[in-house]
Amino acid sequence: MPVFTSKRERRLWLALGGTLLAIYATMGAAPALVATLGLDFLANWEANLVFALLALLVIIPVFFIDKRLSFLEIAIGLGILAVYLLAWLRLGSWEERSHLFEYSLVAALLHEALLERRDNGRAVPAPALLALALSLILGGLDESVQSLLPNRHFELIDLAFNALAASMIIGARCAVRWAQRWLEARWRR
Repeated sequence: MPVFTSKRERRLWLALGGTLLAIYATMGAAPALVATLGLDFLANWEANLVFALLALLVIIPVFFIDKRLSFLEIAIGLGILAVYLLAWLRLGSWEERSHLFEYSLVAALLHEALLERRDNGRAVPAPALLALALSLILGGLDESVQSLLPNRHFELIDLAFNALAASMIIGARCAVRWAQRWLEARWRR
């Protein structure tokens, strides 16, 4: 029996692995990068917009290749994007913003890969809860590894941001799926 149920599932797991590799590989360099760019630059709204657009360029190909989106999915997705952009702009530091982006992406990739696996006939109990639990474990691993680095340390607030980001995206994804099923049921009547 093959490990992956489809090319899409394989691509999702590889994207998750690449994302985690990028997160863990840049842990030590992140403070130096922020210092190099400067806080004035990072507080600039244009810089925030550029980083948000770059984030979209990462997310869109991973999730939406091989999928046809309905008008409703696009509309709800734009609404979720607006909420994330507002949260991004309201967060006070780049560390908080990075947690919002990183662990939303990790949780969404986990959730999507588990759903793809389940939809292709494999047993995946409660994909949303499993994705959330795995995201929390990976966030805890992230913080634990940071405690081993000389210029970083374990912070409970970072762990909370990781959990919040994972909960937000999985909750939003579940809400979208529920709304789709509800509307489809209403349209069939």
